[in-house]
Amino acid sequence: MENTALLIAIIQNAIDGIITIDENGIIELINPAACTLFDYQSDEVIGNNISMLMPQPDKDAHDDYIFRHRQTGKASIIGIGREVVGLRKDGSIFPFRLALSEVQFAGRKIYTGFIHDLSKEKEAERRLKEYASHLEELVEERTMSLKETVKALENAKEDLSLSLEKEKELGQLKSRFVSMASHEFRTPLTSVKLSASLIEKYAQPLASPNVSKHVNKIKQAVSSLTVILNDFLSLEKLEAGKEEVSYNDFDLVKFSEEIAEEMQVMAKQNQNIIYQHTGTKSTVNLDEKLLKNCINNLITNAIKYSGENTFIDFTTEINQHHCIITVKDNGIGIPEADQKHLFEAFFRAHNTGTIPGTGLGLNIVTRYAGLMNGIVDFKSVINQGTLFTISFPLS
Repeated sequence: MENTALLIAIIQNAIDGIITIDENGIIELINPAACTLFDYQSDEVIGNNISMLMPQPDKDAHDDYIFRHRQTGKASIIGIGREVVGLRKDGSIFPFRLALSEVQFAGRKIYTGFIHDLSKEKEAERRLKEYASHLEELVEERTMSLKETVKALENAKEDLSLSLEKEKELGQLKSRFVSMASHEFRTPLTSVKLSASLIEKYAQPLASPNVSKHVNKIKQAVSSLTVILNDFLSLEKLEAGKEEVSYNDFDLVKFSEEIAEEMQVMAKQNQNIIYQHTGTKSTVNLDEKLLKNCINNLITNAIKYSGENTFIDFTTEINQHHCIITVKDNGIGIPEADQKHLFEAFFRAHNTGTIPGTGLGLNIVTRYAGLMNGIVDFKSVINQGTLFTISFPLS
């Protein structure tokens, strides 16, 4: 009795569903787990054919099996561990794994089915397949997008190559034009300057202030045009990579005094260039031509952007590690918003107004200084002036 009670307790509390049928497929026992799965009460199924719990086509297949069993008297264990589908009372179906065993009891055969619900596993598989399918679609979309991007990049690369080639050709044409035009303009300008000097000489006996005034205007205009042409030629050589540094030792003080004297001629009325040198040494090893261009540009700017009756401080210094050159004016200064663009070619600050210029000078200065391993820096305040510094390391 205890064993029987234990067996009943096990069946009634089993997690999986358990159903027993006779040789004719009539249900004799169903445990609570199976009732829950099929949504029936036990008295609704006991005494009925097991096929009531099967959807088509499994229902007909089971009926055929019962018919063959009755004809032959033989039964084979079918569907062991097989995945099948169950039919609930409300007509819905669910998947489960069926294990079937045959038991000989009291001179007859009893078949016991063990039912393990697969609804959660199947739902998880379905979601996994959907997720995998979604991933495949994403991968396909990303792959297609990547292919389109690569194709677009290849097309852009071809377009860019064509554009660069055309730009290169245009640059070469521009350089040749600038070089040719600059050289062609220099000859007539030299003639104009010479003629102005001769006019001044021959007009001296007349002592006419108007003649002197206009001759000086001609000379100043020629000097300005010459500076512009020199800037264009310098830029053309820099762009073409033709500018080479030629180092040599020279006396920086004598060199600077000559520059200050030459530039003083270009100064405005009562504008004075004050030169000073600091340090016991005066010899440096740099490229005189490039350095002179740098200093001339800085002093020219100081003259242009400062008013009459002002001082332009021009200093040189040779210390233990550096050669330092500064040019300071008390002019209009550089707007803070423009300072980051100051060394760009053809850039001019917004407060220059009608003051003539090409916007090339400072670009050339920083590139020439860079060729000699120098660094250009500046400080500027609107309406208070600007200080430019070029620093060269001493080897």
